[in-house]
Amino acid sequence: MEKILIVDDERNVHYSFRRVFGNEYEVISAFSGAEALEKATDETLRLVLMDVRMPGRDGLDTLHALKQLRPELPVIIMTAFASAETAIRATTLDAEDYVVKPVDVDSLKRLIATVLRRRAPQPAPAELPVVALDNSAVPILGHSRVMQEVYKIIGKSAARDVTVLITGESGTGKELVARALHTYSRRDKGPFLAINCAAIPETLLESELFGYERGAFSGATEAHPGKFELAHGGTLFLDEIGDMPPMLQSKLLRVLQERELYRLGAREPRRVDVRIIAATNQDLESLIRSGRFREDLYYRLNVVRIVLPPLREREQDVLLLAEHFLRLHRRSDAQGPQGFTDDAKRKLLEYSWPGNVRELENVIAAAVLHARGRLITAEDLVLTEVSLRPAEAAATSPPPAGTTLESLFAQHAGNVFATTERLLIAMALDLSRCNQVQAARLLGISRNVLRDRMKRYGL
Repeated sequence: MEKILIVDDERNVHYSFRRVFGNEYEVISAFSGAEALEKATDETLRLVLMDVRMPGRDGLDTLHALKQLRPELPVIIMTAFASAETAIRATTLDAEDYVVKPVDVDSLKRLIATVLRRRAPQPAPAELPVVALDNSAVPILGHSRVMQEVYKIIGKSAARDVTVLITGESGTGKELVARALHTYSRRDKGPFLAINCAAIPETLLESELFGYERGAFSGATEAHPGKFELAHGGTLFLDEIGDMPPMLQSKLLRVLQERELYRLGAREPRRVDVRIIAATNQDLESLIRSGRFREDLYYRLNVVRIVLPPLREREQDVLLLAEHFLRLHRRSDAQGPQGFTDDAKRKLLEYSWPGNVRELENVIAAAVLHARGRLITAEDLVLTEVSLRPAEAAATSPPPAGTTLESLFAQHAGNVFATTERLLIAMALDLSRCNQVQAARLLGISRNVLRDRMKRYGL
């Protein structure tokens, strides 16, 4: 039998795991971080399953020490508090995975079997040493499954100094993710600079990024370093990279390839040591097909990709975020509202949030100002749905019975996706007799997403 170590200060947890895994593995126990380190010296030990919250040395500190002692030993972290801080730190410290309590036994069994299968004992790669991290909080919130996956990617890529491309709708928190990548990297003591490529005119963007020499143009009375040089040793966040002009795209490509740049008016290149993190709310693949974005630059930027889900796909996180923004915006007003009525909570959950997390924060900030009682009511929440785009509005008429895919493409060229999506949703509602929970389960989407699509298509 393969030997696994359970690390938890609760004795009933050990009893439960012995009952669940006793027939498949040799289960040994440790009730503290110190005891776990002692038992980890056993070379026959194949896996550690460890809780985060323990008295004395906590699970993350123990994980760091374990990885120094046995870098090849896979560790799965358990936590009852699925915060971004815990998830990212655990993954950055090279935890094999982490699970949220209460643990789903069947899923955990599959995970352990998979880890043991793929992690044969071997020395840890020299180029990926363990990084000691401080306890700086990351201002990203979300307990939903999709956000847990985002935290894992942040943790795995933060310390590896690779170029990262962050995509997602406007307002989903792309800059927060970029800052988290910087905070948990080896560059955290260096500068973090951000520039919005869509907010600066092309003539100024070049000098902002690359700098200029004295006399490079009229008014250049002295040399000026650009953002690349100012971010030397740190991270440069290029927001809205899809709006970067083609000429500057080629210059950015050179910096990524050669790690050097030319200031405007300069004859000699300058070496720069900068990590690039880019973000966009556009479809870069479509921009490439239309000739507006360089394909070679895309592949240089898209080394690691983090896709941020829209808030309508994170129904579980809406109230968590709302409570956070309420606490944030009532700090200056001790007499402000302390919570939400049930009607207000329902209104928050039923809204589709086209502006995502940014819109939610603005709505809560306004509600804090307008609320007259100790609780924010539904009337205090000012929500405005955006109108349908033309392509979506055109898809609100269901295709006739017997419609084939070929006829859909012929009749709805350019709108086939919306037309088909509406048809599938209508069919799911019909099969479930308009039970939204069952219809969402049939389609493999959340109930909040289903409501959004029903409203969009007039169903």
